[in-house]
Amino acid sequence: MLSPDRVPDLSALTRAAADYDIVRRAIAFLSERWRTQPEIDAIAAAAGVSASDLHHLFRRWAGITPKAFLQAITLDHARRLLRESASVLDASFEVGLSGPGRLHDLFVTHEAMSPGEWKSGGEGLAIAYGFHPSPFGTALVMATERGLAGLAFADVNEEQAALADMGSRWPRAKLVEDAARTAPLAQRIFDSRLWRAQQPLRVVLIGTDFEVRVWETLLRIPMGRAMTYSGIAATIRAPKAARAVGAAVGKNPVSFVVPCHRALGKNGDLTGYHWGLTRKRAMLGWEAGKLGA
Repeated sequence: MLSPDRVPDLSALTRAAADYDIVRRAIAFLSERWRTQPEIDAIAAAAGVSASDLHHLFRRWAGITPKAFLQAITLDHARRLLRESASVLDASFEVGLSGPGRLHDLFVTHEAMSPGEWKSGGEGLAIAYGFHPSPFGTALVMATERGLAGLAFADVNEEQAALADMGSRWPRAKLVEDAARTAPLAQRIFDSRLWRAQQPLRVVLIGTDFEVRVWETLLRIPMGRAMTYSGIAATIRAPKAARAVGAAVGKNPVSFVVPCHRALGKNGDLTGYHWGLTRKRAMLGWEAGKLGA
């Protein structure tokens, strides 16, 4: 279903989007200086706000202090995530999507379009789209009658580039702007109070068989955990295909919901992210806050 019982109030998302612009500047500074563990005054100056404002902003946006956020986006933290994830993920995969951490995560039910539908470039497929505020900048939400089909992100004045990028994935599909239709989905995705196991978000995955297998594996990585590209390759029984897995992760059309930001290099390096490493760091830090880190 694409419509809830009521029209959502997006004021909280609008505020989160405004917060992200400051967070983005703070992350850019932290990404360069994290090894020196800069004080909050220096971070705030780089973000263009006072130390007090920055403290309150991070508490509002991520639920944690700037210092805790800094710890959550360091390489040491990423490596710890990988170490702690190994045994937990084994158990998680055994029980599908109900593994550890799902109490805190976005519950999803998914299906894959047929190879024929993918090969046709989406011919005959109608995709509604809309731009919406999110905790990570402007979100481009795309949906078919079967569920969420695309989620992308854009900074200011980059919205049309994001739409062109996503549209190129299904060149023969009919794209129809319909923000009223996609707004409830945006609310479901970014408001963690609406993440309920009994009302899972419906997602349709449009890609090759290999890509879909990679994306399904990403869906099983719980919030607060991470997995290497080689680990994903081993999970789908293609242990020598780590590079191909990386390419498939980069093509993930449903960012954040299918959590490609939880895929890391073998040493904990964040490596590439289609919508920018700053946004990937923001997502990992935001999730750490949701888990009470």
